Amino acid sequence: MTEPHEWDEATWRQKVNAVRAGRSLLPKTWPGGARCAVALSFDSDHETNELRDGAQSVARLSWGEYGSRRGIPRIRRALDRHGAKASFFVPAVSALLHPEEQRALADEGHEIGLHGWIHELNTKLDAVTERELMLRASDTLEKVCGVRPQGMRTPSWDYSPNTLNIAREMGLLYDSSLFSDDDPYEIMAEGKPTGIVELPVEWIRDDAVYFMMNRFGAQRPYTPPADVLDIFLREFEGAREEGGLFLLTMHPHVIGYRSRIFILEKLLEHIVATGDCWIATHAEIASYCLAESEHSGTPSS
Repeated sequence: MTEPHEWDEATWRQKVNAVRAGRSLLPKTWPGGARCAVALSFDSDHETNELRDGAQSVARLSWGEYGSRRGIPRIRRALDRHGAKASFFVPAVSALLHPEEQRALADEGHEIGLHGWIHELNTKLDAVTERELMLRASDTLEKVCGVRPQGMRTPSWDYSPNTLNIAREMGLLYDSSLFSDDDPYEIMAEGKPTGIVELPVEWIRDDAVYFMMNRFGAQRPYTPPADVLDIFLREFEGAREEGGLFLLTMHPHVIGYRSRIFILEKLLEHIVATGDCWIATHAEIASYCLAESEHSGTPSS
């Protein structure tokens, strides 16, 4: 096997162009004349992080349970107070462990999206296994919630060379795992448009990077909650000023603590107080962006 510095130009271009950002899908206007769109998302990993790693730690399994037992109720109350709808990306095993949670969220108008089978890492799987798990996960969420998922977020934002092809085969509307922009765009596969909307993520807009803890490693929480709120508010204000998308990723077992849930509450208060933002699910935003691009005749790249 050759080293990267030994690759010829065709090789490194092929790797870069396998999955790429295409045309912008940022609409000229948001619904109701809103200045920006707000997509709040929660990755309901619960026990699956530890299950994926072998389920050796009862303590870490209980940490995941906290996300469902305490985190989700606090999140639901905060969203309900402001009439905000969000997207919950749920590993299928989490849905099977907590089916009543997913049904209640769906009944309240929140979106349930794909997040793997057991929070597996896609790049560790062969194509056949990855496909089988994605299809099985989609079938499971549909059975639990009564609605088939329209979009996905890969666990840990881990994207294999096969992930996009599987998503296309499944007819998914959107993905939310890639980083190429702040605003929605169409995903390209080997230089050709796919029709799949990307709602891009970023570690800056993810609660876990500021608060995660590993007792046996060097990972320790390093940012005070008030500073995290300041970062999120600055990201939101930037999106509002530019007329773009503010997408935030949170985790019930991370944001759901008494000293952290205020971040979501204060953020929602600020967003709602502006009176000019559209808070919607990922599926609603992806559908709107795609429809607007077709209406305006924006050509594919």
